[in-house]
Amino acid sequence: MEIIIKEDYDQICEEAVTIIHQTWKKKNDLVLGLPTGRTPLGVYNRLIELNQNQEIDFSRVVAFSLDEYLGLNKDHPQSFAYYMEKNFYRHINIKKENIFRLEGTPKDVDRHCQEYEEKIKSQGGLDVLILGIGRNGHIGFNEPSSSLSSRTRVKTLAEETVEVNSRFFENKDEVPRFCLTMGIGTIMESKMIILLASGEDKSEAVQKSMEGPVTASVPASILQLHPQAKIIIDQKAASRLIRRDYYQWVYRNKERVSDFLERKKTISD
Repeated sequence: MEIIIKEDYDQICEEAVTIIHQTWKKKNDLVLGLPTGRTPLGVYNRLIELNQNQEIDFSRVVAFSLDEYLGLNKDHPQSFAYYMEKNFYRHINIKKENIFRLEGTPKDVDRHCQEYEEKIKSQGGLDVLILGIGRNGHIGFNEPSSSLSSRTRVKTLAEETVEVNSRFFENKDEVPRFCLTMGIGTIMESKMIILLASGEDKSEAVQKSMEGPVTASVPASILQLHPQAKIIIDQKAASRLIRRDYYQWVYRNKERVSDFLERKKTISD
């Protein structure tokens, strides 16, 4: 796990896009896992700009949605399918057949979730999965107490999550109480994970997730066990980290380490 602390939200997005862009250069048929919400919008806007400037090509890229409200069809303005189409897919040259999403109204929920898992595996797994983090430490819609080995399935949303998401609906009663989400086990099989967090309201969840014990009570804490998890946060979200200065020191010296290893390799050759 690598903790990267940037000055503000814009710098968070720039860092994430740089990582995604560099990864795409190595693998043009990148398989992405993509979330919704407020946090990733800056990343999507920058990726759209790169695509329109012909610096990144999505024609071979495959995309999987992280989650979806159960009970909302893909055309519902608050569905995550609608969000992704409106904010990202319609603006880039990704092929429709390369877009996979969890259905909000599947005929057979269990079968649909199993088939989603199989589709991810058929694509060779997720190369890069982008995540946000909830105030209670959830990732995807894996709320506290979720099994750390869980797969794609139905979850009941925590009351706090319903409250936070009610701002997108006319009233709280309209917010769905159930969802489909990639499981924590599914998430952890991604080759690289990029978690984004911005703002003081995420600082407690960030501190517990990155410096506390690995526990189902704080689902994002499992990322401590992932070898390629990059936690990109701003100063406010990092404000409660006990080892904040050390993480910044490591990041500042990152290029020096790369240069040292490269020189050592050259001498060995």
